[in-house]
Amino acid sequence: MQFRQKALSKLQSPEELDVPVRFARPQGRLVLAVTLVVMAAATYWAFAGTVSSKLSTPGVLTHAEGSYLLQSPVAGQVTEVLVEEGRQVAAGAPLLTIRTEQGDRPVRAVAGGRVTTLFARMGAVVRTGADVATVERVTRPDDPLMAVLYVPGGSASTVPVGAAVDLTVQSVPRDQFGVLRGRVKAVGRAHQTEAQIAGFLGDSGLAAQFTRQGNPVAVLVTLERSASTKSGYAWSSADGPPHAVDSGTPVTGSVHLSAQRPVDWLLP
Repeated sequence: MQFRQKALSKLQSPEELDVPVRFARPQGRLVLAVTLVVMAAATYWAFAGTVSSKLSTPGVLTHAEGSYLLQSPVAGQVTEVLVEEGRQVAAGAPLLTIRTEQGDRPVRAVAGGRVTTLFARMGAVVRTGADVATVERVTRPDDPLMAVLYVPGGSASTVPVGAAVDLTVQSVPRDQFGVLRGRVKAVGRAHQTEAQIAGFLGDSGLAAQFTRQGNPVAVLVTLERSASTKSGYAWSSADGPPHAVDSGTPVTGSVHLSAQRPVDWLLP
């Protein structure tokens, strides 16, 4: 009986039928409006929006023709060093002299370029085939730098020619000067072995590092030029670093891959 009386008490009288019904409070209507706007934006983005993915991979700054390791053709003691690091040399120019049992023998540059590293020092004893110098093949001192990225073989096919690349230079603080700008010029067709990379870069240490996860594919990146920076290249910051960047400097490249649709719709 009590239940029946409580239920009847909740019924409104006929005089209250003309009272307006409140569907929601103002705060509720605001939440509903925001929800509808967000759902509409998400629906539009799902159909028309794109997602830009990136591929991060190691590399190095160099010139297009690369470098080579100059090795001693004889065994003996270095009695004279004829060049300094950074000097431009012509093909066939003597770099140092080695005293052998048959007399003094010069070690000559195989091809013209710039001496980037001298391993042999005055008085050092070297064996036949020992590395004595690294020479970068540079026709002119003002030839522009490029970046060579070593991409894992399974990811190379996703890198399009012309893609934008952000290069974090190891010797340049990124939080202060930003990243170096570039674009993909060419993607290699074959995997590079450690010996091939060492032969091109003239650096066996970098070659071992780049092949640690398997034989990669080389991706050539041209650097965007800028007359307003000290380095001569474009950076994400206005001025870039207050000095030039050197060949042989390791970099990490972030390649902007082709934009993709966020959702693949299957329509009947």
